[in-house]
Amino acid sequence: MFHVGGARSALYNWATARQQGGVFVLRIEDTDAARNKPEWTDGIISALAAIGIHEGDPAFEGPYFQSANAGTHRAAAEKLYAAGRAYYCDCTREQTAERTGSAQTGYDGFCRERGLEYAEGRALRFRTPDEGATVVVDLIRGEPAFPNSAIEDFVVARGDGSPVFLLANVVDDLEQGVTEVIRGEEHLSNTPKQQLLWEALGATPPVWAHLPVIVNEKRQKLSKRRDKVALEDYLAEGYLPEAMVNYLMLLGWGPKDDVEIRPYAELEQLFSISEVNAGSAFFDVAKLRSFNGEYIRALTVDAFIAACAPYLAADRAPWPAEAFDAKAFAELAPLAQSRIAVLSEIVEQVDFLFLAEPVEHEQSWAKAMKDKDGALALLRTAREKLAVADWKADALKAELEAVAAEHGLKLGKAQAPIRVAVTGRTVGLPLFESLEVLGRERTLARLDAAAERLAG
Repeated sequence: MFHVGGARSALYNWATARQQGGVFVLRIEDTDAARNKPEWTDGIISALAAIGIHEGDPAFEGPYFQSANAGTHRAAAEKLYAAGRAYYCDCTREQTAERTGSAQTGYDGFCRERGLEYAEGRALRFRTPDEGATVVVDLIRGEPAFPNSAIEDFVVARGDGSPVFLLANVVDDLEQGVTEVIRGEEHLSNTPKQQLLWEALGATPPVWAHLPVIVNEKRQKLSKRRDKVALEDYLAEGYLPEAMVNYLMLLGWGPKDDVEIRPYAELEQLFSISEVNAGSAFFDVAKLRSFNGEYIRALTVDAFIAACAPYLAADRAPWPAEAFDAKAFAELAPLAQSRIAVLSEIVEQVDFLFLAEPVEHEQSWAKAMKDKDGALALLRTAREKLAVADWKADALKAELEAVAAEHGLKLGKAQAPIRVAVTGRTVGLPLFESLEVLGRERTLARLDAAAERLAG
């Protein structure tokens, strides 16, 4: 799963790197074997490619695997120890809690001056300065200062000698020449620790930029346990990659001219990481749907038909493969294109064409057939008129206008029972064009079936 927040971060990194003639570094931090599987790596690479960040572009570098640099990580840990910037510690959490009287207080520096050497089970801790503050230069948040007295002596290598993520991440950034780190604000608390490690290793820290958290409509941080957050899920539902990219670029930033819907190339030129808002960004699904609808309507008809193909295929559609008629679909495609916001919605728009019988949507039936006697009379009159009508949309409309007038109804009111009888739903594509494509025989058969149901 590739979180939409991660996709937003990737796009901001990508735009910044390309603007500056730099490179976007993809590193797979795979040192935790329990949380690392090859298919997950493939999923990350595929998700990035879907939003335009891909191998082969001059601005793309990687993927690198953190596990391949394990020797350098260990060497960095040894360097910190040799320089007196780190020390070995054999304290357990329980021992620390007993000394401090609280499991939440953090490490108390007990082993700082004990002079322990490496032995199996002893962790290596970084010796945080006692005084002063670590100032982080952040392009979004200014220069927040973190008192060193509030930063505990944190672990940089485990009891088995393997470096923890904080150190491995710094060493890899240093090795790969990273000069700017753009990531989510949940990492801000780690930044002073990483900056201290950069300095202890004799290097100039990168410039940081911590992006605002993305929240749902209740202003809660997006959570995979509660919200739909996977980029892949949105793409599978029928959100176009271009629309997703456009929307994600605006989660925390916007162009000064307030023109929001525009191609990525323009967004990249206009984007500035220093203009990103520090406040939380609302993931507004309704707005995303609106964006996607605009992108769908901007497609050529042929491109729209091609984009709909996966949702109409036999393995996903509710009708048998042999029932699908590409020519019939192509006739109604332009009308559907102007009405759907997500590609998967195409199925409900056209299923009446390819199902043997219209879907049974009880709410639609109850609403349209509420006046049972009136609906039955109208269906019978419509059946009589349509049986001899010229089977073209304009002629069908004229016939149904006459039916409506005969029953003392406006056309919109008269259409409802007919639409539900033929398509199963109260809303859908324009009725007359739908009837034309469905054909006389099938239309009349459905009117007869609805009338029989009402009469029975």
